[in-house]
Amino acid sequence: MSDKAVKHFIGGSYTAGTSGKLFQDINPVDGSVICDVHEGLKPEVDAAVTAAQQALRGPWGKMTIEERVAILYNVADGINARFDEFLEAECMDTGKPKSLARHIDIPRGAANFKAFAEVIKNEPTEAFSMATPDGAGALNYALRTPKGVIAVISPWNLPLLLMTWKVGPALACGNTVVVKPSEETPLTTSLLGEVMNEAGVPAGVFNVVNGFGPDSAGAYLTEHPDVDAITFTGETTTGTAIMKAAAVGMRDVSMELGGKNPAIIFADCDMDKAIEGVMRSVFANCGQVCLGTERVYVERPIFDEFVARLKQGAKGLKLGVPNDDAANMGPLISKEHQGKVLGYYALAKELGANIITGGGVPDMDDTLSGGAWVEPTIWTGLGDDSAIMREEIFGPCCHISPFTEEDEVIIRANDTVYGLACSIWTENLSKAHRVAGQIESGLIWVNSWFLRDLRTPFGGSKQSGIGREGGVHSLEFYTEMRNICVKL
Repeated sequence: MSDKAVKHFIGGSYTAGTSGKLFQDINPVDGSVICDVHEGLKPEVDAAVTAAQQALRGPWGKMTIEERVAILYNVADGINARFDEFLEAECMDTGKPKSLARHIDIPRGAANFKAFAEVIKNEPTEAFSMATPDGAGALNYALRTPKGVIAVISPWNLPLLLMTWKVGPALACGNTVVVKPSEETPLTTSLLGEVMNEAGVPAGVFNVVNGFGPDSAGAYLTEHPDVDAITFTGETTTGTAIMKAAAVGMRDVSMELGGKNPAIIFADCDMDKAIEGVMRSVFANCGQVCLGTERVYVERPIFDEFVARLKQGAKGLKLGVPNDDAANMGPLISKEHQGKVLGYYALAKELGANIITGGGVPDMDDTLSGGAWVEPTIWTGLGDDSAIMREEIFGPCCHISPFTEEDEVIIRANDTVYGLACSIWTENLSKAHRVAGQIESGLIWVNSWFLRDLRTPFGGSKQSGIGREGGVHSLEFYTEMRNICVKL
């Protein structure tokens, strides 16, 4: 075993565990091996859950809200103090440009701890007085208590941000966690263990077990009888498997799953703003954003202009390595995912799509030939029943379709098994409100995209997820409400 291999973080210490298994963390930029990672199996998961249970009964469970809040502030400050280390680790794992991660992934990863510390500190509870037959009355009041040990299954596209989006509120509410990061992106989650120790988080509150899903850490964690709730971000098929596991023991679940998100561009939009916004929503993070846009509907009078300008924008994107400050798009996460996306590129061509730009693998420097690179791609000409319009691709691509009537585009936008996000572009305020209210998505943006207030509800409908996170909505998942009735 390599001494440099990424270890599990259990009970406040790093450990190789007992499985003896290693897997490789691959750099998506060039296909090189970053490091080995220890795989966790049932013994490692058992140890992590036991450590989490003990921490619940220990000092963490006895702390006041004010004491927990102070520690979470220390965690946020600790991430920021080691900003460059987190940036390097995140971009090494994902291949994304540092210019992107520097302004989104790392700052938001830290901010999640402060945001939820503030939420729990300021969250009131309810109290009711009631009449009783003897006339003396009674007082009812509610308490929020931790749910217990939370399993956190986090994804590879925004590893630090989306992991802390779950860990932050879980810890703020007094729970303990066992995190299973994606096998593709273990580095920042592992590094966070050091910050937790430096911040004064008691041993066992934050635990990390690396591994895969089936027959590995993910399955053992979600099936563990002493895990009290499971929160997951990822694809819908995996979410379905986790729900089946959670049914045993009636554990609560919170899931943010797949999407096939539409953008609706009305003829009265501000074209410059719409092009800039759709460019971001289609191509940011190489299209690997659950909230990203893959279906674009454009009102006919501006259809040709919009297609031409989005093509111009896509062709102006610069693919490059993380350290290239001029780069605004990196590779996909892996060769496996590259194969999936290229499969859809080939299918679009087979189905007769008009390839406006892209559709293949870009010419890159020979040193990057082993990387998971794909071209930013735009199609037109396919029907709404096409697999390109129905299935989540999760790459830097979109299909643009014309529409004529407002009622028509609402029906087409909603014609999907998913319901995560939608963006609407119009300068008509009445139309914006009218259309937004009819879209079957958890998040709807008007003249913007990825604009978030962390206090607002976040989550999807249909097959895009269950539950809501953000602000007080996270507290509803990470706490149990207990009513205390006192006879006066």
